[in-house]
Amino acid sequence: MAKQDRAVRTRRIFLEAAAEVFNEYGYEAASISVILERAQLTRGALYFHFTSKEALAQGVLEEAVTTQGFTPQTYKVQDWIDLALLLAYRLPREPLLSASIRLSVDPKARSLFGTRWPDWIQLSLDLLVAAKERGELQPHAEPATIARLFVGAWTGVHLVSSSLPHQGDLVTEVSELFALVLPSITVPGVLAKLDISPHRPERLLAASTASQVASSAP
Repeated sequence: MAKQDRAVRTRRIFLEAAAEVFNEYGYEAASISVILERAQLTRGALYFHFTSKEALAQGVLEEAVTTQGFTPQTYKVQDWIDLALLLAYRLPREPLLSASIRLSVDPKARSLFGTRWPDWIQLSLDLLVAAKERGELQPHAEPATIARLFVGAWTGVHLVSSSLPHQGDLVTEVSELFALVLPSITVPGVLAKLDISPHRPERLLAASTASQVASSAP
């Protein structure tokens, strides 16, 4: 078990090192030698887990769709909000997530590996379809259209805000995006009960961590 845990940790170190290098240099300019220097591990250890830079990029993208900190709520619309806010909160703090965005907008990497945007759209669609079935969305609201456009808007907010001289906090920007979108798609009775506070994802992650600690206690 200790050997297996060590292998998992080593793989994670390489992924995080690669993510940092992809973030700083982009996919094409990133090199195995810089990734090794960042990881402070041997080339042999790297090739045990990843056979190439391409494999590292694919490994980073595999980590992109994550629901860490998510706990199902009363309303499916709130679940959808929470996933978007959690990602916005975590992305600036976790190189793996930010690198997945960098790879997705990099033309060379995108042509080689595609993106995870279809997966995020599907995750959003599933929640929005459930919300529509429960009567949480207005009659004209089309889940497929909302899911597709919102993932595009979320990505655009991130790219624009990160390139501005005085960039805004991403989770605050996404919260403001929801403030614009939700009144046009959500029924008033549900809208009044939704929480889009930029402080919400931090609370959700703290509660999730506390729950995990409690469940693992003897």
